[in-house]
Amino acid sequence: MLVQEFRTDVVRPAERWDLWQDVATRTHVPNLLRSERRDDFDATMRVLPLGDVQIAELRLPHLDTVRTPRTIRRFDPEFLQINCQLDGDGGMAQDGNETAFRVGQLVVADTSLPYEALINRTSERSTTVVVSMPRTRLPLPPRVVRGLLATSVTVDRGMGGALHRWLADVARRAGEFTEADAPALASVTTDLIASVLGGCADSEDALPPESRRRALHTRIRDFIERNLGDPSLSPVTVAAAHGISVRHLHQLFAAEGEAPAAWIRHRRLERCRRDLADPRLRGRAVHWIAARWGFTDPATFSRVFRRVYGMTPTDHRHHHAGG
Repeated sequence: MLVQEFRTDVVRPAERWDLWQDVATRTHVPNLLRSERRDDFDATMRVLPLGDVQIAELRLPHLDTVRTPRTIRRFDPEFLQINCQLDGDGGMAQDGNETAFRVGQLVVADTSLPYEALINRTSERSTTVVVSMPRTRLPLPPRVVRGLLATSVTVDRGMGGALHRWLADVARRAGEFTEADAPALASVTTDLIASVLGGCADSEDALPPESRRRALHTRIRDFIERNLGDPSLSPVTVAAAHGISVRHLHQLFAAEGEAPAAWIRHRRLERCRRDLADPRLRGRAVHWIAARWGFTDPATFSRVFRRVYGMTPTDHRHHHAGG
């Protein structure tokens, strides 16, 4: 298992603040930390180390983080920290910019410059996903990145929405990943961040073609995932929704060793297989579950399911029911 989990509730309340300061320094960079909850600092952190990229989910009460010239001299990995807010609110100041941020927004910080980050200015608790990576890994001009420091970026639609959902899902599924997944997780995360930040600065053309291709492929797969229940979902409708030709769509998937129609069918089958094993849906007919995920012909669904999984949908359900 790749994820590393840290909790402060494994020690007595009076010891939790010191434990958190130690964990935060070891997993990120040394900073000055302040909190109104020092007497019982109840917090958790889940960290996914992905080579030179790290994704961490932090669940926190009130916390102020200050990076000073002294802490920079102590240790500076020359990293960018991309903070995506899943719950709660906060604020950040760096390089002459100052912003407040809330759920559905992200903010970028540079570890080589002083900053101040305030978590839970008005909320009780927050959940933040922090992506840390070398500045040199992000394929954007330095002036573009610097102009975005401590600036709130809304990520509730388009590529921003895809990034927000990706980070939230990676954080939620952190325990499922292995070391073999690390390169792909780091690559997709970097490409999505580069696309979102590049688009904010009107400089998406500055992204390398390969980064643009992978970011578009990720956005398309996210669109497919959200529309599996639509029977009309097809390569034609997917291409139209993204303003590209069907031929271009096939080229994008071919670069990943996939075909769009086969991917749609695979994801629908996986959703059906999951629902058939769900005891909460035991009372639903097999054809209802098939239709829920876009299969309009029960006979075709049953035949395809058996070919892929080696048993009928009904047998799969009985197997997971212990019968």
